[in-house]
Amino acid sequence: MSGAAVVLSLPACNGIFGGIYDEPLSAAESEYGFVVVDERTRTGRIYVDASAYTLWNYVDLHEKRVTAVEVDGAAPAAWDFAIHRYDAKTNGGAVAECDAADFGSLPQPGSLPAEAFAADEWTTDRITIDMSQMMDGIIVCAEDDYNPCLSRWLDVDTSTMPPIYTLSGRIYLLRLADGTHAALRLVNFMNDAAVKGYMTVDYLYPVEP
Repeated sequence: MSGAAVVLSLPACNGIFGGIYDEPLSAAESEYGFVVVDERTRTGRIYVDASAYTLWNYVDLHEKRVTAVEVDGAAPAAWDFAIHRYDAKTNGGAVAECDAADFGSLPQPGSLPAEAFAADEWTTDRITIDMSQMMDGIIVCAEDDYNPCLSRWLDVDTSTMPPIYTLSGRIYLLRLADGTHAALRLVNFMNDAAVKGYMTVDYLYPVEP
């Protein structure tokens, strides 16, 4: 695939886009955002409309808030991780993939070696923002950070058409910039109408040391 384009002063890339509760929780109170919060177990569910290629959805685990911002816009003052379609980045954090079957069997964060945690990386060909010229071999991407570990929560195989989507089903331990830890698991990437880009994330925060 070849070709180049510039949209919003952002470079083009040549690759195709990279793009369960453990216990029953209380009923959802809103359509998007922190739709389920159980303060007793420190668990809940986040539902994000990440269907737009032009938005980052910034998640603040402390204030339980999700803020959508244009890819070339300024991030909120406070946030912990963000979702763009299927890709993710952190706010100065790092992520480790866990073998735990559920939140109750997570390893203690301090027991994991430092090298188990992956920091964000700068990318010029990962964050797809315009697919309109894909048939001509042109896909436009933004330059931005992304976390290579957390972004593995969904594999998109574009070697066939339509692409094959595979959830990892794994729990990801996110070390936040303040030293606390959260556990995240992507449980769905579609809405009830099977429209892709609607991300359902179960979380535990904070993870007890």
